[in-house]
Amino acid sequence: MGRLLLLCVAALAAGCTTFAGTSARAPSYASDASANMKIGNEALADHQYAVAEKYFEYVKTKYPFLDASREAEIRLGDVSFEHELWTEARDRYTVFVKLHPAYFRVDYCAYRAALTYYREMPSSLFLLPPSAEREQTQVKGAWDTMTAFIKTYPSSVYVPEAKKYAEDARQRLSQHEMYVANFYEKRGHLNGAVGRLETLVTKYPGQDEAAILFRLHDLYLKLSDPVHARGALERIVTRLPGTPDAAKAQAMLGG
Repeated sequence: MGRLLLLCVAALAAGCTTFAGTSARAPSYASDASANMKIGNEALADHQYAVAEKYFEYVKTKYPFLDASREAEIRLGDVSFEHELWTEARDRYTVFVKLHPAYFRVDYCAYRAALTYYREMPSSLFLLPPSAEREQTQVKGAWDTMTAFIKTYPSSVYVPEAKKYAEDARQRLSQHEMYVANFYEKRGHLNGAVGRLETLVTKYPGQDEAAILFRLHDLYLKLSDPVHARGALERIVTRLPGTPDAAKAQAMLGG
């Protein structure tokens, strides 16, 4: 409440800002970057997105050689993110990463850019059809960008969260690939089923890998492709050494 009162005072002093986040006249900017950032941060905290954006844009352009300008760029991404303008936020964060790759908070921007895809993912609650049957564009975007972030910034404090979101995306993609594989196989499109199962074990490993590879073995035999059928068994032996599944696969290979 106190923060909202401070924002109100700042807005009235400028003679411009309404509580709807729109502006009648240009803001009355402070004389230094930190004061303007403070007003912008308070505005963002109170969801006054238009006000916050004006102050961050001002700092970005008025003080280009100060770190405050970099921080203002980041906060502009945060304005879009908090306003749930996911594409705009992603673009702002991505541009920052490209322009300032050595800045000490670049990992934050890369992480938040990836997080926009996750925030766009369709909810699994109260919606039909089930998530595995729906379009996976945002889910794939979340998987790709989160895994890229983890690889690029392995020491970032955001890696644990990124791993959690990446795992959720991986599970959803795996479920989707399995759903489509089942769909194809039931309708006799065995090549399509094989393609989906191969994608599953290659790109999104983690499910019951042995069961999928045994299934691929059977499908390849139905397709009169003994070479790839044998290869599926060999992958079980190689990837799961010392397991009962590996022993079973080795026996099927003939010793």
